[in-house]
Amino acid sequence: MKVKKFVAPSMNEAMKMVRAELGRDAVILHSKVVQTGGFFGLFAKKKIEVLAGVDPDPLPRRQPSAAASFAPLPVAEREEDGSLAREIEEVKALIRQFNARSSSLLYPPPLAEAERRLVRQGMADVYVRQVMDRLLERWYADKDGRSPAAVAAWTKEAVRDLLSMLPFVKTAEQKKYMILLGPTGVGKTTTLAKMAGRAVLEQGKKVGFITADTYRIAAIDQLKTYADILHAPLEVCYNADDFRAAKRKLAGCDLVFVDTAGRNFRNPQYVDELQQTLEFDRETETFLVLAATGKYDDMKAVYDRFSRLPINQLIVTKLDETDSFGAIVNMLLDSRLAVAYFTNGQNVPDDMVEASADRLVHLLFGAERW
Repeated sequence: MKVKKFVAPSMNEAMKMVRAELGRDAVILHSKVVQTGGFFGLFAKKKIEVLAGVDPDPLPRRQPSAAASFAPLPVAEREEDGSLAREIEEVKALIRQFNARSSSLLYPPPLAEAERRLVRQGMADVYVRQVMDRLLERWYADKDGRSPAAVAAWTKEAVRDLLSMLPFVKTAEQKKYMILLGPTGVGKTTTLAKMAGRAVLEQGKKVGFITADTYRIAAIDQLKTYADILHAPLEVCYNADDFRAAKRKLAGCDLVFVDTAGRNFRNPQYVDELQQTLEFDRETETFLVLAATGKYDDMKAVYDRFSRLPINQLIVTKLDETDSFGAIVNMLLDSRLAVAYFTNGQNVPDDMVEASADRLVHLLFGAERW
């Protein structure tokens, strides 16, 4: 057997080096976290050291009979300690199990289950790899603490750390004019009413409404119902002049919530009309509303289309209508925009919470120990 040692910044990079030099039939014999570089023990960097081997002249494959048993390990391998031998057998089993997935890393069973969980949730491969790199480091650094429950906790912690770079917003109402944008069917009007209701009931603000949604049947009546409940004035605008006039009429309000039409976002004329009708200035906070039920590719397309406008924050709706939240994680990490609210129902103003990394992790994993 040809055996070689590899040192890399992560297990992902180490596996790439192993495959490039020893081929796809290589077997991981041992791996550990090592400290490299530094000065008198300071500033050392953690790296992964992998001992891999490959048989340059493998025996031809045979179909095992029902009574066949695996051949015993070579003497050199039998002399290894029991834990290392078990790791070798785990990796060999994973190689057989994932032979068709040559592009995927081979993980010990508890880590493989963590990866499957992330993939089932719809997380993009680039973010799954980042989480799995963290898990591999923990796995090889903490050999005494391995268990399915520990791996579940590690996974939640790794995803939470990944999301910690996002600017979750504690108080979204920072400007006078709140404009909600988004495609049809994402719940903009209901979300607008929830935000306005919270401002009135919890903060004692005087609010007003402007609607530019003059395309959808009964859209104005729907918003008028909410306005009547909150004793708030409502103005309708069809063009830029109407919008400026509405702002003048509502000058005495503390907050003004602006509803926009939900139309096919793929039509560039829709975004052009919004840009021509509304005013985006220092007094305006613009929210892009996305539904958790949407596909990742569609969310990206929506964001790309609306990114021509000055979007400040995201709102994610309909979290109660799906069990898959990976697409939301992908979209938030891709856009790096501030996240204001999650909504999870139709009740106004109750079914809305401030967005946070902990809430998103809970949606992904709940209290499960898989």
